[in-house]
Amino acid sequence: MVKLGILDYAQIDEGSNAQTALKNTVELAQLAESLGYERFWMAEHHNVPAFASSSPELVMMRLADATERIRIGSGGVMIPHYSPYKVAENFRVLEAFHPGRIDLGMGNTVGTALVNRTLNENKKSKLNYEQSVIDLKKYLSDEEDAEHRFAAITANPVISTIPQMWVLSTSVRNAKMAAKQGVGYTFGLFPIAGIDKLNIGIQAAKIYREEFKPSAFMLEPKVSVAPFVVVAETNKLAKEYAEALDFWLLGTDNFGQLREFPSVETARSYAYSEKEKAIIQANRTRMVIGDVQNVRRQLNELIDQFKADEVLLVPLMPGLEARKKAIELLAEVFI
Repeated sequence: MVKLGILDYAQIDEGSNAQTALKNTVELAQLAESLGYERFWMAEHHNVPAFASSSPELVMMRLADATERIRIGSGGVMIPHYSPYKVAENFRVLEAFHPGRIDLGMGNTVGTALVNRTLNENKKSKLNYEQSVIDLKKYLSDEEDAEHRFAAITANPVISTIPQMWVLSTSVRNAKMAAKQGVGYTFGLFPIAGIDKLNIGIQAAKIYREEFKPSAFMLEPKVSVAPFVVVAETNKLAKEYAEALDFWLLGTDNFGQLREFPSVETARSYAYSEKEKAIIQANRTRMVIGDVQNVRRQLNELIDQFKADEVLLVPLMPGLEARKKAIELLAEVFI
């Protein structure tokens, strides 16, 4: 049976604040664990006022401390900005406290131009993405590599277990890289709209499986697919929640215009231009919307197309209670 995971943003709902958003994330992770979800991941976002998930590693430690079984991970660390050595140290500390429960999900996004400049001030260049993954594997497993440019250094603490590693991607190129490096592959339907994305994802998953080489981090290929999911007790209510996500995904001012994740009422009060209506229509390719039976049918279709081992659900919906109800409904039909 396919496994379910959650990707959370620690979103600040309309009328709320960052502290409450982070507490809500803890509550959501605990609920997901009680319902039998496999993993709970934190996104990494910078300079987005409505998201409190700027440091997934720190939130991960809080979540792992507050749970017992569910895997806790990043979805994903923005690797181009950071030293692989420091990332490895962070995840070794997490794994030391919670052995066998930590996931290092990685992405090669750099964010907005301002975020990119700020995080890389005074840097002359960035590491090649695959080299960063190779470095992380070396540091996290203490594998011997006399030719490595930092062969003599060790990522502390030295421990006996290693986190799972996953590449988050929207491309065939990175699917091939994940296969070569022997790590998990998550195809993101949610990050970017596009009519060809589904076909690209299906091709990427197929090539990943065909070219996968086992490693200490993963013995067999693992594919997950990640869509936005808007699910409620009725189709009508789900469509209403989707209006809030539609408004949010306009992304005005690099997602800086809205200080909070909007309510349905706020979304409905906005006067949409024809161009914005077209963007909303395109963005619907990133979502699965409906009551639980409709969503189950749509997700099962994705699972079959991708031959997915897991689904990473992104329930970006207005209000904690709506998100809790969504993952409860999905657990009833999938777990």
